[in-house]
Amino acid sequence: MRHRNYGGKLGRTSAHRKALLRNLVTALLDHERIETTDAKARELKRVADRMITLGKRGDLHARRQALAVIRSREVTAKVFGDLAERFRARPGGYTRTLKVRVRPGDCAPLSIVELVGAEAASGAKKSGGTAASKAPAKAAKGEAGRGGRKKTAAGSA
Repeated sequence: MRHRNYGGKLGRTSAHRKALLRNLVTALLDHERIETTDAKARELKRVADRMITLGKRGDLHARRQALAVIRSREVTAKVFGDLAERFRARPGGYTRTLKVRVRPGDCAPLSIVELVGAEAASGAKKSGGTAASKAPAKAAKGEAGRGGRKKTAAGSA
């Protein structure tokens, strides 16, 4: 029975698991959206929500606790500045997990973990690109994949 044993082992030693979660939470807080396996995503949510709660507290002890987990001082500054202000009125639940696909190599179920306000920030960045502007890139990709090498002006002469 697993009574009162929270958290998965993820098939790793404790040091490897701790390093993995530190890397994942740093990447999530930096990029605000990452893709990982479902099991890692569930463990990541717990750590990421705790880091944002520390950022909302904002005192020196909270900053030192966050620096013990987050691997980058720039990301820690972002947590205590930008993210703390964004989630100031929110009582919890700062992350969202979306199950997206199965990885082709090992059939591992993959999820996207993102911060709740990330879709508004990324939507502003992505609004510049339209379906028409993506069509030439797909056509160029398709040509390169069909016939092997592309002919250039120097190669055809």
